[in-house]
Amino acid sequence: MDRTQLGDMLALVNASLNTTSAVALFTGFYFVKRRSLHMHRRAMLTALTASALFLVFYVTRVVITGTHEFAGEGAARAVYLSILFSHIVLAVLLVPLVLRLVYLVRRRRFRMHARLARWTFPIWAYVSVTGLVVYLLLYQVYGYR
Repeated sequence: MDRTQLGDMLALVNASLNTTSAVALFTGFYFVKRRSLHMHRRAMLTALTASALFLVFYVTRVVITGTHEFAGEGAARAVYLSILFSHIVLAVLLVPLVLRLVYLVRRRRFRMHARLARWTFPIWAYVSVTGLVVYLLLYQVYGYR
């Protein structure tokens, strides 16, 4: 397996991890609304684990293959870059928010956790879903250079 093949495989793994995170987030949201806090916790730990693994594998892929240039042109390129830019900015913002949520729940400060989660959940969901969209556009729909 050469570098490109390894990088492409890691990109697929990352897309799977983003999908897992998104599904776990929406599952966790479902359970917290039904006051099934044990199941909510399990779903959120799954989302956290998938997102953390994504970060490790993403950095690994970039070290191995570098970044890729989007091959689409015109409106497709503008849409892709808009999604990518918002995804990156929100992903960076997300890290301290998620760490704070974990801290609050570990300290049993559930009301503060719930208040912050109302803001963090849509950001995390957007980042997870757009991570998959970026993969599909870059690797499956348009390819990269």
